[in-house]
Amino acid sequence: QVQLVESGGGLVQAGGSLRVSCTFSGRTFSNYIMGWFRQAPGKEREFVAAISWAGSSTYYADSVRGRFTISRDNAKNTVYLQMNSLKPEDTAVYYCAADLSTVNAFLPHRIRNQYEYDYWGQGTQVTVSS
Repeated sequence: QVQLVESGGGLVQAGGSLRVSCTFSGRTFSNYIMGWFRQAPGKEREFVAAISWAGSSTYYADSVRGRFTISRDNAKNTVYLQMNSLKPEDTAVYYCAADLSTVNAFLPHRIRNQYEYDYWGQGTQVTVSS
């Protein structure tokens, strides 16, 4: 069974940086597209970023493009989300997710859709103070 464990959340001031990590276990990590989503209080969960199996392709939500960077280390079974120039509106619980999909599945309409993902972590809180 796949397990995802996020870490690295915390409190940061606006304009600051934070990196969250997600460690994967239970299956072959490189077989999975990995994504980050977030959910703010009173709002629906939304897509943040995704990365393809070997890390050669990435995709971002418009709201974070240019500020956040997703990366993965398949040797460490870990996916990262580096968050720079943080804003108060980035405050949310951040979740990583794993999508066991075949080649040619790294398409924007799919990877933005939370229902395409098979496994989820428990989330890590990121709070950005103004």
